[in-house]
Parts: sequence; C-alpha cells; structure tokens
Amino acid sequence: MNRTALYLGCAGWKLGREYWPEFASVGTHLARYASRLNAVEINSAFYRPHRPATYARWAASVGEAFRFSVKMPKAITHEQRLQDVSMLLEGFLCQCSALGDRLGCLLVQLPPSLAFDAGVAQAFFQTLRAQYSGDVVVEPRHESWVEAHDLLVAHRIAQAAVDPSRISSDSLPGGWQGLRYWRLHGAPRIYYSAYGDEWLERLAREIEATLADGVPTWCIFDNTARDAAVGNAVFTGRLLGVGGSAANG
Repeated sequence: MNRTALYLGCAGWKLGREYWPEFASVGTHLARYASRLNAVEINSAFYRPHRPATYARWAASVGEAFRFSVKMPKAITHEQRLQDVSMLLEGFLCQCSALGDRLGCLLVQLPPSLAFDAGVAQAFFQTLRAQYSGDVVVEPRHESWVEAHDLLVAHRIAQAAVDPSRISSDSLPGGWQGLRYWRLHGAPRIYYSAYGDEWLERLAREIEATLADGVPTWCIFDNTARDAAVGNAVFTGRLLGVGGSAANG
C-alpha cells in the first residue's frame, strides 16, 4: 500500500475469473484479494453472525496495513430500528473485535423507512459509543436524516457519500469530517453496472482532494452482482496509487 490514509476495495472479496491475472495466484480467496486491494467491506455480517474465530482467521489472512469495514447486523438497524440494542451491539462487537487492529470501521446502513428521530438516534449513538470508540460511518436512506449533521459530528460519526444518491446530503462525505467514506453501488443498474473510466477519474480527483486534507478515506465498490466492483476498484487503485502488480506465483 502506497497511502496509509486510503482504503480501497469492494463489498466482499469474490474475484471474477476475468480479474484473476490482476491478483496473486495462490492462497485463499481473501489472501489473493488482499494482494492487490487494501480494504474490504464485510457485508455478510448484516445477514448473519460470524464467530470470533472466523474474524480472527480473516485478519490473519491479510497484511498489517489491510483494513476491514464491517456492516452492522440488520437485527440492529432494520429489525430493532436502533432501539433497545445494547445486548445485540455487545454480541456483534465481541465477534468483529477479533479482527484486532485490522478492524478499520463499522458501517451502519439504515433502511429507507427509518426516519430521523433525534431521541432514538442520540440514544443509539450513546449506546454504541459506550461500547466502541473506533471509526463509524452511517448510510441513511430517508431524507429526514439531513437533519442529523450536528448529532453525527457530536458522536464522531461520518456519513457516507453514496452513488446512486439516496438523499440530498449524500453526494459527498458528510457528518463528522475525521473520516470520509464513499460507497458506490453501480449506475444506472444498481449493484450490476460498472462505472466508466471518466466517472472513475472524476471520483479519483475528489478522493485526492480529501487525501490532501490528511483525512482517512475509504472507497468501497458495492456493484458486485456481476463482479464489476473488482474491475472498478483495480482501475481506481491505479489512479490513486493503491496496489500494483500482484506477486503471482
């Protein structure tokens, strides 16, 4: 990795066959992925828990500079809707903390139906911060969350920049500015479409400006349904100096 403040990768480490030449040819899927990209988002944690031993094995599969972003379980965000979640948070954090210093960030993706309620959000962030002091980014999907800026800053919670945009405040990273996070789902067909070179070049210029501020920055491609994420991440990595030729063999 050439930049310690930039974490670039995909939502998952599946490598489409057409991209195999870009990565190391031996090792686990994750180890091969980590030969070229320096971050990954663990989306599967949203759907099901993973044992601490599983997280520890993943951490042992990557280099010291590699970082994981872990998506908070839907039981917390979508089922409990951020309320009465202390025990659920404790269990989740016990699991993913087995990543050790490879744990870079928690992602809190909210359902489109969850409107901003200052009291609920305040209580949730207080509960979260009582148990976890590391980086957190939220991806709200209800327009009312544009009102959450001051609360996010107060609790050191970043807001993700999202493409395609869901609300009027997510075209650029928002909330607490000590962390900036891009989450790119693919357009025009969400999760499927690849981004073109010109679009990615514009993105790289935006990220370069953020890096010039000295702020840790994440860029995660979530257009994984047909493996476009890997190609987009590798191309963006070339523009930004992340990765290089994989050490095949």
